[in-house]
Parts: sequence; structure tokens; C-alpha cells
Amino acid sequence: MILVLTSAGDDHADQVVGLLTSAGADVVVFDPASYPARASVEIGLSRDGSTRRVLHTGERRVVLDELTSLWYRRPLPPAASPAHPEQVRAYVEQECLAVTEGLWDGLGCLTVPAPKSVLDRAGRKPYQLEQARSLGFELPETLVTTDPDAFLDFYDRHEGRVITKPVHGNRFEADGEWLGRFAAPVTPVDVAHADALRLCPVIVQAYVPKEVEVRVTVVGKRVFAAEIHSQVSNHTRYDWRHYDPGVTPIGVHELPEEVAARCVRLVERLGLTYGAIDLIRTPDGRHVFLEINPNGQFQWIEAATGLPVAASIRDLLMNGLT
Repeated sequence: MILVLTSAGDDHADQVVGLLTSAGADVVVFDPASYPARASVEIGLSRDGSTRRVLHTGERRVVLDELTSLWYRRPLPPAASPAHPEQVRAYVEQECLAVTEGLWDGLGCLTVPAPKSVLDRAGRKPYQLEQARSLGFELPETLVTTDPDAFLDFYDRHEGRVITKPVHGNRFEADGEWLGRFAAPVTPVDVAHADALRLCPVIVQAYVPKEVEVRVTVVGKRVFAAEIHSQVSNHTRYDWRHYDPGVTPIGVHELPEEVAARCVRLVERLGLTYGAIDLIRTPDGRHVFLEINPNGQFQWIEAATGLPVAASIRDLLMNGLT
């Protein structure tokens, strides 16, 4: 039995669940946001040393100890009944989160990409960079700081050819509007407002010349590399996530064997079974590491290249690491 944790409207999960069902797998899809209002959990520890874990989804009774794999896709946190006062809801949701996260972490079956605690650690960019460097990846010279003087020294040392990007999140809400923060070159206006760095940390990196950007999706031991011709459009020149449909070509990338092997080792080092890695291929043929998304999207890669990422996730969930 395979359990998929995600929320409504997840096309990526729907695609893989369809493939799993077609292959004859027994799949249960569950969103923890329905707990405790519409679902329940039982965890029983007996004197004989056995543990019983049962999930009641409202439609099905799932004995979690019988799971062969778990896909921690994109679940929402538990949501208390709106009948509770606001302060009570916050307490209930905190308690329920402790139950569910402890539950998923303790199942002992294959978890894709990893338990939540491992995902959280793997998603921290300073930690990623250290692990990637230890495996032999080339990195841009990097500074993480809230010190304006350190930033200005870095800026001068690289003659102004630097970019900044957020340490963790790239979206936030302000006055009811969602705002985005991507990698961007440092401008004279930024330098003039360097004192604002004291308010929030930022990642500063030396600009790396690009031939193409490379998205490497690792599924278990399998590696799928796509090249993004980000330099053909001003929208994507510094961050391909400003994708310009119809203008930015994407195709299959021939990744050198040693780089592909290093990508697999990085995913393993971070405790993951899946990861989406961003690299730069420089004009002189070097592959430079930028970051890894432990739970990155993949359908856009499939649509552009035909690389069978979803089918590989299906195989991983059904057969484990092979």
C-alpha cells in the first residue's frame, strides 16, 4: 500500500497516482488538513513492544504499518474545526501537527523525498552549499550576511558583478498581495541602501557566466537533466523562474557522468530519495552548483523534454531504490 500526502489541486500528485493505479498499486491520497475535523489517527504502543498506527480518512481505514512507501508530496498542516475559538484552533493545530509529523517520521517505510524533518534540513541553502562543496561541486563565491560592510567589500571585490537571492522563501504576502523575490543583479540603488541588510539576511554570490542553466532531477538513482536556454531572454537572464513561454527553449542536457554521479551522491548525502538540482553550465563547459529543491516540481520538465520523471517516481514508490 502506498500513501500520498498532498493537498487538493496537486496536478503532479494526480499524474503519479494515475500511473500507480494503472500499474495496479493500492494507493491512498490523504491531506492532513482534514485532520482532526474530518479524519482521525490512532497510535497505540503495547507492552509487548508492538506499535499500531491507524489512519481513518473518512472514506477508508488505513493500517499505516502495512505501508510499503509514503510520498510526502505537498500536504497542508492539520486544520482545527472552525467551531473552535481562534486561540483554541491554534493550540489544537499545533498538537495535531506534532501527532502527524511524528507519525509520518516514524513509519519506517520508504519515504519520498524524505520525512519532513529531513526535508526541512535539506532545504536550508547554507547547509546545501556546504554539502555540495564537500562532494566536489564547484560553487560561486558566496556570502550570507546582514552586515552592510561585508556586503560592500564583497561587491567591490567582484567589481559589482554579483547577484542576491533570498536565504529561504521567495514569496511573501503584504497587504493581501503576494510578492516574489528571485535572484537579481545588484544595482547602484541596492548599494545605496546597503544599510537595509541589517534587517534581514541575504545570500550574495559572484555572478557566474552562463551558457545554459541545467535542471537536474534525481529520482532514486536515476538522473534527468534538462538545459534551459535562459540567456536568450532578458526575463530569464538572471533567474530562469521568470520563464518566458515560447521564447526560452528547454531541451535534454547531456550531463557528464561524473557530474550526474555527484548529483546522486548529494541527494543521498542530504537524506533524500528525490531532488531537483539547479546548475549553471558556463561557456567554457564547467557545471557550477547553485541549489537543490528537495521537493521541486517536474511536470514542466516532462512537458518540454519528454523525460519520464513521473514514471520514475511511480517506479520508486512501487519498487523502492533499485
